[in-house]
Amino acid sequence: MTEKLTHPSNKVKKIYHVFLDKNVSGTDFKQLLEGVELEDGPMYADTLSYIDGDNSQIGLEIHSGRNRVVRRLFEALGYKVKKLDRVLFAGLTKKNLRRGQWRFLTEQEITSLKMGIFE
Repeated sequence: MTEKLTHPSNKVKKIYHVFLDKNVSGTDFKQLLEGVELEDGPMYADTLSYIDGDNSQIGLEIHSGRNRVVRRLFEALGYKVKKLDRVLFAGLTKKNLRRGQWRFLTEQEITSLKMGIFE
């Protein structure tokens, strides 16, 4: 199951809240959606949005499992990631959990993961 969830070929949905050192320009916003050339090939965001009208905070959805891809995307465009928070992974959310806390998965979540239902 670990490989199913983490291997890039399985395109598991991940949503991140990205805090950056400066506002993202409209040009760079568009570039993230169209694709950015990284050392291991092109990468793009599936969806992208500003958070709470703050152009230095981005909501980003990707399906790639490449190593440190979110940080590398923004660094390639000249931004420094100050904080990175994965808010959704394979249909699992950390809603109502504080940093450092954990919880058991529900039976439904376990079944969904076993069946490969990641949305």
